[in-house]
Amino acid sequence: MRNVRDLAFDKITVAPSILAADFGSLNAEIKRVTDAGADLLHLDIMDGHFVPNLTMGPPLLKSIRQASDLIFDTHLMISDPLKFSPIFIEAGADHITFHTEAESDPAEVIKVIKSHGATAGLSVKPGTPVEDVYPYLDDIEMVLIMTVEPGFGGQSFMADMMSKITALREEIRRRKLQVHIEVDGGVAASTIESVARAGGNMVVAGTSVFRHPQSAKQGVAELHAASKYL
Repeated sequence: MRNVRDLAFDKITVAPSILAADFGSLNAEIKRVTDAGADLLHLDIMDGHFVPNLTMGPPLLKSIRQASDLIFDTHLMISDPLKFSPIFIEAGADHITFHTEAESDPAEVIKVIKSHGATAGLSVKPGTPVEDVYPYLDDIEMVLIMTVEPGFGGQSFMADMMSKITALREEIRRRKLQVHIEVDGGVAASTIESVARAGGNMVVAGTSVFRHPQSAKQGVAELHAASKYL
């Protein structure tokens, strides 16, 4: 299984979100961003209950797994991650991020994810204090900071979330941990500098990569270039 711990902590890594891809040509779209230099692939899983939208399930993930060697960075925006994490791992997810606001006990979900061979991450919605993830930092590989309300792609970037990233980065350094800080929502060439300066080293990018006006390669390169601000 591919491991997010193998990705660099001292440079920006880019996870294009397939939510912005053309689902009619999904394997070709994944190849396009892979060739463009993507470091991992972000899959937004929504259940229509935890967030007001439905996206994809395990069968789709299993299908595209056969066509890609990228790390599958799977974001469960669902009410019951304890039940569904193993199902998505069996379908091909390498990493599972779930929400502190979900119904399942975070410690139990992390334990189940690890027992199935995947890495674990926690996410918080914009209105949730980042301190909610601190009790679990020793046991996870990633924290995902949402800079939009989860549920739909293409939303505007919330700059006031940068203070969360900075506080989290300081806590991770204080405890001498190696935990990726991923940032999701409105990340593009115009916002990546503030994300990097705040301490985010991994970014989810949908529209700014898949629908970049020049090319996906240019979109990925613009994000990678912000590594100098870390």
